[in-house]
Amino acid sequence: MELLDSPIRKYAWGSHTAIANLQGRPAPTADPEAELWMGAHPASPSRLAVSGASLVDAIAADPVTLLGAANVERFGTRLPFLLKVLAAAQPLSLQAHPTLDRAREAHAAGHGSYVDAWHKPEMLVALTDFDALCGFRDPAAAAADLAALGVERLKPTVDALRQEDPAAALHDAVRGLLGAPDAELVGEVVAACTPRVAEKPAYDLVAGLAEQYPGDAGVIVATLLNRIRLRPSEAVWMPAGNLHAYLRGVGVEIMAASDNVLRGGLTPKHVDVEELLRVLRFEVLDEPVTHAADLGGGLSAYPVPLPDFALHRAVLDADRPAVRLPGGGPRIVLCTRGSLRVDDGAVPVTLSAGQAAFAPASRPELSLSGAGEAFQAATPLP
Repeated sequence: MELLDSPIRKYAWGSHTAIANLQGRPAPTADPEAELWMGAHPASPSRLAVSGASLVDAIAADPVTLLGAANVERFGTRLPFLLKVLAAAQPLSLQAHPTLDRAREAHAAGHGSYVDAWHKPEMLVALTDFDALCGFRDPAAAAADLAALGVERLKPTVDALRQEDPAAALHDAVRGLLGAPDAELVGEVVAACTPRVAEKPAYDLVAGLAEQYPGDAGVIVATLLNRIRLRPSEAVWMPAGNLHAYLRGVGVEIMAASDNVLRGGLTPKHVDVEELLRVLRFEVLDEPVTHAADLGGGLSAYPVPLPDFALHRAVLDADRPAVRLPGGGPRIVLCTRGSLRVDDGAVPVTLSAGQAAFAPASRPELSLSGAGEAFQAATPLP
């Protein structure tokens, strides 16, 4: 096992307390801390604590030993996943991610919104109560909420949402709002929602988002999405084309190792409405929340329908003091509570909350012991 020194990304929407509290550092911090990155993404790779070497460089020096032959054949000499602790004190952008085929095509063509040739499906598991927007809800329900506001200039959006074909309804409504942003219309909608926030969740959502992003058309588009609150250990799965935005909370996030983000609003960063519309899946997502399958012995597995990564959660206590971690291939083990010993049969390490360690594919037998909670990021391949 190799203890990791992992970088913290500082974004304006991050928390001054959450990651610091997790790691036992003084809080509040001077700057907002948004994401703790654990992996080998070139933008912010982890380092091996003993040698100081970048995990990127370590993998490049001996990819088969660290990743396993099957992973090298499938993904090349790169760690295919990235593990994060995400701490959102303010809403993130309205965004989606491309398919692998579209990422490869657009990156090869030099498209400015694609920084690499990989897709970025994601799963987030809540460590605290976590509020998010994820996937489209029934367009007819969204139309009813917006129509009840009595804003005349919303009629084209309401009419679009009332079409019989849900895909056409969602596409036309989103294109109409994001394709021709109208700050005055947003202001009218906010003014209509503000005195009625107790009536409907959509109205409360609009009023809250408008405080941070006044005049942003994404404030209205947000009402077309499912608003969810995850409880600790609950998860949300976001495949390619899923429109989403994190609102507030702390969670463990695993994703394919890419930085391709297509934004449509609720951000001061670059937005690319046309490309976002191209990749979005305009379909109703009835049940966004995902639960782990109990494997027994304090171990559970989150369902991921892709070969890029797998995620397990382990909870150990006096009644269940040890467990063998499943799988093989390269793995990162993150402790999120308590103190846990990870043993690969060669060099065991002890993790406290907020610490992570890397296990190479050449060490397939991993055991975990102690009292606390941990997450294992891996690939399904040996």
